[in-house]
Amino acid sequence: MHVRETVSVSERRACRVLGQVRRTQRYTPKVADDEEALTENIVSLATEYGRYGYRRIMALLKTDGWWVNHKRVERIWRQEGLKVPARQPKRGWLWFNDGSCIRLRPEHRNHIWAYDFVFDRTREDPDLASRRSLSNDAALGKWLHREL
Repeated sequence: MHVRETVSVSERRACRVLGQVRRTQRYTPKVADDEEALTENIVSLATEYGRYGYRRIMALLKTDGWWVNHKRVERIWRQEGLKVPARQPKRGWLWFNDGSCIRLRPEHRNHIWAYDFVFDRTREDPDLASRRSLSNDAALGKWLHREL
């Protein structure tokens, strides 16, 4: 224990000051014989199937013949710092038969429009106070405001 060596106090006093149970200082974790092989397998599966989480990886391990607990897979998952990347938002793409794609762009004036209704309420009149329609003409890059 680092505190005992630097301050030269007994284990009992150091644990009392730190608020730890003395048994935690003598604990040695037990590592299974197949821990390294399992860790390598989990990391390889996680790199192969990037969108799978630890539960799906555990299912793949079971189909491969590993006899593992979900808690063990989750512990190794956290130790290795594995994470599932966040989903990217879907955008307007045009996909071709060969697998390539292009992004849809406006081709002429008034090609792409977007509508947004803004509702305001007042304390005196809980009904609708105003409505606006916002439309974006992406070809010109302008916002047009129209009161309804």
